[in-house]
Amino acid sequence: MDESDSAVTELASWQAPDYANPDVFGEREVIVGSGEFAVSGTLSIPLGDGPHPAAVLLAGGGPFDADGTVGPNKIYKDIAWGLASRGIAVLRFDKATFAHAEKVSATPEFTPREEYVPPAVAAVEILGGLPTVDAARVFVVGHSMGGKLAPRVAAAAPSVAGIVILAGDTQPMHWSIVRVLRVLADIAPAALTALPPLETAIEQAEMVDSPELSPATPTDKLPFGMPARYWLDQRAYDPVAVAATLHIPMLILQGERDYQVTVAEDLAGWRAGLADRADVTIRICPADDHLFFPGAGPSLPDDYARPQHVDADVVADIADWLMSA
Repeated sequence: MDESDSAVTELASWQAPDYANPDVFGEREVIVGSGEFAVSGTLSIPLGDGPHPAAVLLAGGGPFDADGTVGPNKIYKDIAWGLASRGIAVLRFDKATFAHAEKVSATPEFTPREEYVPPAVAAVEILGGLPTVDAARVFVVGHSMGGKLAPRVAAAAPSVAGIVILAGDTQPMHWSIVRVLRVLADIAPAALTALPPLETAIEQAEMVDSPELSPATPTDKLPFGMPARYWLDQRAYDPVAVAATLHIPMLILQGERDYQVTVAEDLAGWRAGLADRADVTIRICPADDHLFFPGAGPSLPDDYARPQHVDADVVADIADWLMSA
């Protein structure tokens, strides 16, 4: 199979969800950010003069492309097309960890801040500068680690009108890894072959918490082989505390079937810090897993390899909230 055949196969594996209507919006490519870590982005713009509300999509942890490709699925393309079909402009973009993997791995100073804040702020500015977008109604919609970092982005970009957090983790990521390993040992032990042993993950998590952690700590003693500066930055960032300082509305959605970010631990953090605020809406999605794919029974890693789409009700909830916020 040559590259053109591979491209055709990939395109054929994804079909637009029923809630998307590509006849009512257009798309074009843009460059997000500047310098060596600038990335490609895709603008989805509703037809008509507007002014339209707009959203920047922040991907989860790992080297995601702009579409959020997971097996045959494209979770962020689902969301972008669903929102654009409802009159909301959307900008999604490749992560630097996807577009510039070698540069990132060769830059020990590349922390979660560099991973998320500069490109997201640049994306907010791009949307705010479009003639058909209402610059006073540009929002940030973050998924997983992108949801965790959404408050940090909003703090750095005062023009952000509000944030949507989809399965945003509040537990320390290095301990979430340990939790996931324990869950998979029960529900899908075969998935553990590509992951570190539990004992190693615990030792690495303990090192992240240790007062001995410093920029000189070897990467082989840390989760995922990420450099110490990455974990020092993670350790210093409290998403709930930062969110509490923001005077903007927030929508927080959490899948009840999600084993990577959970109702019992992660959503509990958002509730503890924000539930008393009238401008914060928190909803549990009973049928949904971590990628907001609806289903029944325990969520399993193999589910992500089956073609499906982000829950239509979730896309509708986000769109309705953005339109009314």
